[in-house]
Amino acid sequence: MDSLLRFRELLASSRIRVRDGEIFRQSPPELPDGFDFSRVEGMLLGLAIGDALRNTTESQSPRTRYEQHGEIRDYLVHPWNGDARGYPSDDTQLAFWTLEQALEDGGFDPASLARRFARRRIFGIGNTVRQFQFNYGAGEPWERCGVPSAGNGALMRIAPILVPHLRNPSPALWADTALCTMITHNDSMAIASSIAFVAVLWDLLRAGKPPVPAWWLERFLAVLKETERDESYRPRSPRLAGFQGPLWRLLEEELPRAWEAGLTVCKAADRWYSGAYLLETVPCVLYIQMKHGGDPEEAIVRAVNETRDNDTVAAIVGAAVGALHGRAGLPGRWIEALSGRTRSDDDGRVFELIRQTAEVFAP
Repeated sequence: MDSLLRFRELLASSRIRVRDGEIFRQSPPELPDGFDFSRVEGMLLGLAIGDALRNTTESQSPRTRYEQHGEIRDYLVHPWNGDARGYPSDDTQLAFWTLEQALEDGGFDPASLARRFARRRIFGIGNTVRQFQFNYGAGEPWERCGVPSAGNGALMRIAPILVPHLRNPSPALWADTALCTMITHNDSMAIASSIAFVAVLWDLLRAGKPPVPAWWLERFLAVLKETERDESYRPRSPRLAGFQGPLWRLLEEELPRAWEAGLTVCKAADRWYSGAYLLETVPCVLYIQMKHGGDPEEAIVRAVNETRDNDTVAAIVGAAVGALHGRAGLPGRWIEALSGRTRSDDDGRVFELIRQTAEVFAP
């Protein structure tokens, strides 16, 4: 069954928590003639680099992190491996296993990907993915294993879903994105955020120059508003205690206010709190891009240093600036010192998967 038909059936039976927006009937625009595949390489490497730069500092407050390490601009010494190389967390693992599965199957298949996620050891596994694995192990079909969670564990791994669509873009891209998210996170905010971010990534791959700051929010909101269901979420930050509503409303209220006030990333992230809840992750990601999207190194550095869930925020930011600036826009020292692992002992696997991707899916 193709992904659009599968998606339509799940939507009709209310088993997938997303609004039936017009985007599901629209094809992404064709990539330009002479498309530079290094933009895809940059997207994938940026994700892995952003994730790896956080070694030993995830979940720390920016102040504590700075007191211990100063400003982080390179890989820290890994406590287990004893060297200053870029090692992965679950962000890189799940993203590149998504790519690996697409290469093996010639495209996205949710049942295959669910099986892969359920049977492999995941570094620093989150509660939502752990519950998914439990559900899968209990014999539930993949479409019933996802958890109604608004955590960022699907958004962090979603970028590779667009790779099988590079040659022949169609509405199936949006259906694949929704289904890929649903495997672990069957939640309206989670699914709509993934679709909006993939739309942003697709446009960045086609962009000839960095967009103006307002574009990041406007493009994300345009997709989010038509796909996020009218559900109500509450922030964890006491500074947003009066808010209750969907993600799109919080973004529409908070990001322009922070921009007009000239807040630094650190102060804005402190206001929203910058943990693994999408109501925190998404505004941080978009604000970092608004402030620093034209400078890929600075954007990733700010994500690593000035947010709490810094591996995931930096991985998402890294995918976006990598798609915009390409492999050449990322510091060579970061690429050279990246272990390229997706497991405990498969050094270089990330680079091999990217090489295979160019052979199989490049336009």
